[in-house]
Parts: sequence; structure tokens; C-alpha cells
Amino acid sequence: MKSDQLIERLAAVFALIVLFGGSLLVLAPFTTALLWSAILSYSSWGLYCRLTAAVGGRRKWAATLIVIIILVVVLGPFVYAGFAFGAHVHDIVALVQRLFEAGLPDLPPWVARIPLVGSNIEAFWERLTSSNSELIAQSRLLAAPAGKWILAAAIAVTHGLGLLALSIVLAFFFYTGGEGAAAWLNAGMRRIAGERADYLLALAGSTVKGVVYGILGTALVQGILAGFGCWISGVPAPALLGLATFFLSVIPGGPVIVWLPAAIWLYHDGATGWAIFLVVWGVLVVSMSDNVIKPILIGRNSDMPLILVMLGILGGAFAFGFLGVFIGPTLLAVAYTVLYDWTIGAATAHTAMADVKVPVVESAPVSAKKAP
Repeated sequence: MKSDQLIERLAAVFALIVLFGGSLLVLAPFTTALLWSAILSYSSWGLYCRLTAAVGGRRKWAATLIVIIILVVVLGPFVYAGFAFGAHVHDIVALVQRLFEAGLPDLPPWVARIPLVGSNIEAFWERLTSSNSELIAQSRLLAAPAGKWILAAAIAVTHGLGLLALSIVLAFFFYTGGEGAAAWLNAGMRRIAGERADYLLALAGSTVKGVVYGILGTALVQGILAGFGCWISGVPAPALLGLATFFLSVIPGGPVIVWLPAAIWLYHDGATGWAIFLVVWGVLVVSMSDNVIKPILIGRNSDMPLILVMLGILGGAFAFGFLGVFIGPTLLAVAYTVLYDWTIGAATAHTAMADVKVPVVESAPVSAKKAP
């Protein structure tokens, strides 16, 4: 090979590296939004196709409609919860100040009569109340750092909501160009995986839908139910409590952390009947809905261990910020499913290919007229 040809090839490789590296740098700030946008559009592609058929094949109209629907359904609760928190922040501060001034309350008499542990609890509480002033002083010292932490968390959530809104807007372009993106993905996977490309894509696609529908869908339903129960019971900031339930529902018994303190607050406020109602609602409706809704939404699409779901949510939050709560478990689920399939051997996978349909992106109907 001549030296000038070698220089030309090296220059071409260098130019290619600069081109792709520069493209990655440009897209890096939007990686999180693009990932969630792709997941969201793929999971709701069936709804988009039905909307396209309903509006006479006008794809841009259908994409606009579904983006508006997702903005209202997905982003709306977060915005409402933010406004609700802002409206009650002064009440929360006043409540904390009253608790500091009043100190710790006395234990009810029935606590001392609890078999085996009643006397120990009473002795511990007496020691705690005897150092009440010292405890309050230490709490006040921690108030300033806690305030800074809350402010930083609020800024992070606001940034995450901005990325969430951007990802929903970007989904418009995934809807209108979905077939082209799917063709690129199918061609690339066939070059990498060969004959197993269609099966692996089917496996990954069903896993994505299983996580989005099963885990996040169940969390959304539990958050709505918890917020509704708190609203009926008269608990302040029900939207905020529903949002907290949404995030805690992936943890076994997580919703109890929300509705049980709310019921205790109602009991101390004198609303014993509503406190009992909230406990019954939390046990029979909110907590039990996980056992009813999740199998319906997931079906056979995902069998991801719970520990990976929790790690996906926490690790995704650290890696991608607020949207990582949604992206983390989805990526881990796809990786877990594909690796599990790879380890069971090609023979078993070949048998399973007969029962799995290839997730070719369904073409949205196009009208004879030019779409506006």
C-alpha cells in the first residue's frame, strides 16, 4: 500500500471518529430524554396506530393527539403535586415548628399494658422525653442542612420534570418516523446476531412493555388510589401523597409508609372514623391492587426479580436523574432477559422462537390525501 493511500485511509478513519464523537457530544445532554422517549413511544405504539386510523390516516394529527394525552396523563400529576406541595409548604413548616415547641407527647396508657415489651417501651419513652430539650436543640441544628437538601432535591425534580416534558415532545418524532427507526434497528441487529436477531428483538420488546405496563403502570394505579383515599379522608396534600406512593410502590409494603402515617394523623386530629376508613382502604384497595393489577398488565412479558427492579430504580436515579426511575428498571430488565436467554442455550431459544412473534412496528394507516 502506498503512503498516500495509507494517509487517506487514516484521515478517513479520523474524520469518521471526529464525526461520531462530535455527534455523541451534541446528543449527550439529551440521552436521558431520548431513551425514555423511545421507550414511551414503543410502549404506546398500538394506541398511536388506533388514533391514526380514527383521524383518517393523518399521522401528524395522531402524533399530536397522543403527545397531548401523555402530557396530561404522565406529566399532569407531577405538576399538580408540585403546586400542591408549594401551597402547603407553609403549613408543613408551621406544623414542624409546633412539634418542636410542644415536644414529644406522652404515651397512651395502653402501651404500658402490652405484654412483654410494654414496660420497655415506656422506660425508653421516659428517657427520651427527659432529654427532650437536648433532642430539640439537636434537631434545630440539623434544620439548616435539611433545608438545603430539600432545596437541592426540589431543583433536581424540577430538572427531571423538564426532561420528562422534553421526552414526551420528542416522542412525536418517534411516532412519525417509527417505521424508519425500526428498520434501522432490525438491520443492525441482523448484522450482529444473525438469525437470532428477530427473536432477541421480540424478547427485548416484550420485556420493555412488561416493565412499563406492569411495574410503572401498577405504581401509577396505586398512586392514584392512595391519593384518592387521602383526598376523601381529608388528609392535606393528597396529590403529593399519591406521588410518594407511586415511587414507593416498587418496594414491598412501600405504600404503607404513606397511608399509615396519614391514618395516624387523622386519628390524632379526632377523625377516628376516617382514620379507620383510610387503613381499610390502604389494606384492601391500595396494597392488594398490586396482586391484582400487576399480573393483568405484565402477563408473561417480564419475570424480572424484585431486587433488580429496586436496583434499577435506585441506580437509574443516580445515573440518569429523575427520569432514571423509569429508564433504570427498563434497561436492567432487557439486559437480564437477553442474558438469561443467551445462557440457556441456542436449542431452547430455537424452540421458543416458534411461540414468539417478531415485534415488527405496525405501520400506521396513511390516508390517500397528503397529511397536513
